[in-house]
Amino acid sequence: MGDYPTKQVQSPLELTDQIFGPATEKDSLRDEIYCQIMKQMSSNNNRFSVEQGWQLLWLCCGLFPPSQSLLKHAQRFLESRRTEPLASDCLQRLQSSLRMDARKLPPHQVEVDAIQQNSTQIYHKVHFPNDTGQIFEVATSTKIRDLIKNISNKLQLTTADGFSIFIKTHDKVLSLNDSDYFFDSLRQITDWSKQNKRTKDGAQVSMSYLVFFMRKLWLNVIPGRDLEADLVFHFPQEVPKYLRGYHVCGKGDMVHMASLLFRIKVGNDKSQFVTIPKMLKELVPGDQLKTFSENEWKKSIVASFNKQAGMTVEEAKVAFLKTVCRWPTFGCAFFEVKQTSEPNFPDIVRIAISKQGLTIIHPKTKEVLANHPFNRIANWRSGSTYFHMTIGSLVQGSKFLCETSLGYKMDDLITSYVTMYAQERRPVQSRNQRFN
Repeated sequence: MGDYPTKQVQSPLELTDQIFGPATEKDSLRDEIYCQIMKQMSSNNNRFSVEQGWQLLWLCCGLFPPSQSLLKHAQRFLESRRTEPLASDCLQRLQSSLRMDARKLPPHQVEVDAIQQNSTQIYHKVHFPNDTGQIFEVATSTKIRDLIKNISNKLQLTTADGFSIFIKTHDKVLSLNDSDYFFDSLRQITDWSKQNKRTKDGAQVSMSYLVFFMRKLWLNVIPGRDLEADLVFHFPQEVPKYLRGYHVCGKGDMVHMASLLFRIKVGNDKSQFVTIPKMLKELVPGDQLKTFSENEWKKSIVASFNKQAGMTVEEAKVAFLKTVCRWPTFGCAFFEVKQTSEPNFPDIVRIAISKQGLTIIHPKTKEVLANHPFNRIANWRSGSTYFHMTIGSLVQGSKFLCETSLGYKMDDLITSYVTMYAQERRPVQSRNQRFN
């Protein structure tokens, strides 16, 4: 609050960490924090100090409530100072914190920056897979599920099911848990990334990140049913998988898809036909480019393009999805891993995780080597360099061991699908119990 000189210069976040960090871990310290802030604001003639105190109290009221024995005193303190700009907002945040679980971590940089600018409304940019983004309000009490619902409503999506919030850092893309607070999740990930990116002399480094909203679970996705979801999420998320050659598809489908992708890039401009040979990497799966010569590709693509007369770019995107959705690998997340368990499999295999379960695929021939539905996967775990799972029973099951830096993603996807199926079964079981 600036009442006493300090020997070392510390950032506002370092100070709020010292104040609120211990109290988020031990609830017995929370009353002490409230008492210290209110005491230092009482009979304080230093206006700068009082303003800093209100900012701290605003942060405090959003993190955790005081105990029942202190609550009435904290409320009286706020009610007796209603002329202060932040008093009513602190009171509202205090009432809200009584109805919710306490935050697990101290404030995030975004929260501290906002209140230092006397802004009680916090906005954060959320990016979408089609290279667009929008600004959304996120409160101290906003949980991930709340933000997902808000985004879905604003975009007028048919359903929020299957969508998730992701944080992209310099080396990872992490999905956030629906039940966690947004700023707790953000703080946890950025702190973890900072620790791994410390400079050699131990100095702090700035941490950049992006917040993404994308489809995570591909269930009940029917192209054409929700145009907004198709255009903003499904199409841009599926195109890279297609161009990387992850799907098995015939020559006819590839020519059709290439003509659709070409239309999406140039519209109805036939003068762009001459650019097709140079654009082939953006139109045809990488492992299939040599199926035809450049001129043969061009001739076939032009012929297919001309058959689609009058088709709009939006219609072409939906047509692309309607073709891909017929394939069993539609909506899969793919991972190239080194396996050390099966002598009959190649060392490097491709693992596809989808609503059906986990499929092991030969990366060159695309032959399915094994299918493991979720109810056959007894357990799974991951680390920074591995992903392991047990197929069958825990006692007599076979282990499948992989070396990969993306084990955390595989682990999270399987957990999310299994959890979702368990939640779907629960209402059915409860209905059956009522009828019985």
